[in-house]
Amino acid sequence: MPECDGTADFALHPALARDALFIDKWSVCQLLLMNDSRYPWLILVPERVGLRDLDDLTIEESRGVWDDMALASRLLRTLYQPDKINVAALGNMVPQLHIHVIARFRGDDAWPHPVWGQHPSRPYAETDLQVLRNKITLFAGRIC
Repeated sequence: MPECDGTADFALHPALARDALFIDKWSVCQLLLMNDSRYPWLILVPERVGLRDLDDLTIEESRGVWDDMALASRLLRTLYQPDKINVAALGNMVPQLHIHVIARFRGDDAWPHPVWGQHPSRPYAETDLQVLRNKITLFAGRIC
């Protein structure tokens, strides 16, 4: 039976698919890792067609997205001990609803400015990526 909740035809926006790496599927969102090793940077994408802004979510979806944002924030705080966690849903360039969760440090390459457009991305080495995927999976498994 086809899904009627807007997830059957869900597809990740091409820019997100190009710039980020799929890590996992959480309660409501795909969990992506921005492929820029300069910053611990997760992206949550609710799996429903046509979402542009947070207020497009139903109340139930909002709760799930909030839970996923909180989990992503705790994950970054635990793994990296950042000075600040930035959470943003801008969508000026990519209209598909997605939420950035970024661990920031006073000494990072962009501090105190936003990370967008400050420097060319520095993709993860495959070995570093695999280690990070394992850490994320283990952390999320302990919390969920």
